[in-house]
Amino acid sequence: MSNEDDNRALPSVTLPENPSRRTFLKTTAAAAAIAAAPALLTNYARAAGRTLKIGLIAPKSGVVATFAEPLDYILKLQKDQLFSKGVTINGVTYPIEIIVKDSRSDPNRASEAASELIKSNKVDLMLTAINGDTVNPVADLCEINGVPCVTDDAPWQIYFFGRNGNPAKPFKWTYHYWWGVDDLFKSYIAMWNNVPTNKVVGALWPNDFEGIGFSDKQKGFPPALQAAGYRVVDPGRFQHDSPDYAAQISTFKKENCEILTGVLPTPAFTTFWSQAAQQGYKPKVLTMAKGMMFPSAANALGDRCLGLSSEMWWSPYHPFKSGLSGITAKQLCDRWQNDAGKQWTPPVGGWHSLLDVAYDVLKRTKNVDSRESILESILATNLDTVFGHVQWTNNPNAYMVPVKNVCRTVMVGGQWVRGKGKFKYELLPIDNTMGKMVPVQGKLQAIKY
Repeated sequence: MSNEDDNRALPSVTLPENPSRRTFLKTTAAAAAIAAAPALLTNYARAAGRTLKIGLIAPKSGVVATFAEPLDYILKLQKDQLFSKGVTINGVTYPIEIIVKDSRSDPNRASEAASELIKSNKVDLMLTAINGDTVNPVADLCEINGVPCVTDDAPWQIYFFGRNGNPAKPFKWTYHYWWGVDDLFKSYIAMWNNVPTNKVVGALWPNDFEGIGFSDKQKGFPPALQAAGYRVVDPGRFQHDSPDYAAQISTFKKENCEILTGVLPTPAFTTFWSQAAQQGYKPKVLTMAKGMMFPSAANALGDRCLGLSSEMWWSPYHPFKSGLSGITAKQLCDRWQNDAGKQWTPPVGGWHSLLDVAYDVLKRTKNVDSRESILESILATNLDTVFGHVQWTNNPNAYMVPVKNVCRTVMVGGQWVRGKGKFKYELLPIDNTMGKMVPVQGKLQAIKY
C-alpha cells in the first residue's frame, strides 16, 4: 500500500446519545481496532517485496549446446534448495525469478538476448557462461548499461583481454571466475612430458574467441610451448564448422606432429578425428580443449576416444563443496547420475556454482533497488562452491586474482580410459600441476591404435 493508504481518515463511528462510560469505552476500543487495521495490513504487505529478476544466457542449442545439457536439471535443483525461498533483507522477503534465454551458440544472438533481458525484462543481475562467444558479448552489454554481471566458463584472458580489458583500468560491472590459458598450457606441458615424443605440436585453433586467444603470440600457447622446448605447427585460423580438415591433417602428417592440441567444440572435433583416421594420421598424444570433456563425445567416438586427453575443470575428484547447501562435488555428480541417468559432466558443477554465487550475492545485498548495492555485494563475495572458492577482493592469494575482475579457479588434466563401472568410458585426472588438491589416478599414456 502507498503512504496515502497509511494516512486515510479513521472510519466514522456513531456514538449513542448520552452514552454510559462502559458503552463509550467499548465503542472507542472498536474504533481504535478498526483504525489500526489498515496499518497492520500495510505492514503485512510491505513484508513481501518485489520480484528480483536474474537473467541467464546459455547456449541451449548450437555447436556448444553440450555445455548447457545439465542446466535445466541444475536450475530445478537450485530453485528447490535456494531460490524458491527468495531472499529476506531487513525483514522484507523478495521472490526471485530466473529468466533463461538461449544464445544458440552465437555471439550475435548472445548480445541480442542480453539486450532483451536488460531493456525489456529489466533484470537486477545477469549470469552467463560457456566460452568467449557467449560470455564476452553479454558482459560487454552489461558493462555499457551498468548491469551487475557474473560469468564463468571461459579462460580468464579470453574474457578480460578479449574484451580489451586494461588491468590499470578494470571493468566496473562485470566479474568472472575461471582458470586461465596459462594454467592450461602448464598442465598440458606437464602431461606431455610423460610421453616420449619429438616435441612437435600441431595446433587446431579456429577463428573464434578461444582460437584467437590460444594462438596469440604474446599471451597464448606458442611462446609457452616454445619456451618448454616444443615446436608449434599452426596452419592458421579456420571456421570450426568446417566439414573438411584435409589441409590441416596433411600439414600435421608432413611436419610429423606427434602431439596434437586445439580448442574445438565437440561436433567439430569428432569430424576432425574421423577424417584423421581415414587419412592415417596417428599422433602419440592428442589433447583437445572444449570438445573432449564430455561423455557424449567419448561415446560418439567409441574406443577411438581411449587415450585422448583434455582439461578437466570439475569432477567427482575435486574436493569442494557448496557453502550454501553443503553438497560436495562427488555428491552432486552422484545425484546427477542417479536422477538424470547420465554420466557426470563438468558443466554440472559450473552451473551449480554460478547459481550459488548469484543467490549469495542477492541475499547479502543491502538495497536491492540499487545496482550499486548489488555490485558492492559482488565485490564482497567470499564463498565456497562445488567449483572451489570464489572471492574477487581481499583474496590473500594474488595468483588467484590476476586482475580485479577475475577470480582464478582450479583445473587439472584428464585422460579417457575404459570405464570400470556402469559407464563404458571414464575421464580420469592424470595431472594436478595446477590443482594439487585433486588426487591423480595415473599419468598420461600414449594413444594405442
